[in-house]
Amino acid sequence: MNTWLIIGLGNPGAQYARSRHNIGFEVLDVFAQKHNLRADGTRAQAKLASGTIAGAKVVCAWPQTYMNRSGISASGLASWYKVAPANIVVVYDDLDLPFGALRIRERGSAGTHNGMRSVVQLLGQMEFPRVRVGIGEVPAGWEAFGYVLGKFEDEEAEELPDLLNRAADCLTTIITKGMPAAMNTYNKTK
Repeated sequence: MNTWLIIGLGNPGAQYARSRHNIGFEVLDVFAQKHNLRADGTRAQAKLASGTIAGAKVVCAWPQTYMNRSGISASGLASWYKVAPANIVVVYDDLDLPFGALRIRERGSAGTHNGMRSVVQLLGQMEFPRVRVGIGEVPAGWEAFGYVLGKFEDEEAEELPDLLNRAADCLTTIITKGMPAAMNTYNKTK
């Protein structure tokens, strides 16, 4: 049976819930709920949920290491489940995309995202898929740190359920139809 490891990046703790930086966690919450994935304990410092989608085993992971150390969970889980890099999908926030945009790539650098830097470093490669979720650029006069840890504006919060559903559906497409189909469908501006 083919195994997929889907990792949502974020920070643990109530103080970070619903922040821009935790959108990876929120996408996985919606995805797991849509597919009735069951809570599956913890491993490699990550909360897990698992199940089967279209004949493939799917493991979702919410690292509890804090964003900048997400690679600890990613590398530990990849090793434990013996998942090929092409079947490890990382979902995370991106300041360089407008709010609501999705970008799906089969490989690439970590860019300026510290969580992805940790994942790339500890996996030892950049050859794994990722789903970048646009949170919009940092407004003038703001520090990036404060912006990503802040909550969504009211207008964004209204659009957030649609964005989370689209990103979750994108993950389903990756698993059921492959990366090219997901890229063709979801690599559009919102």
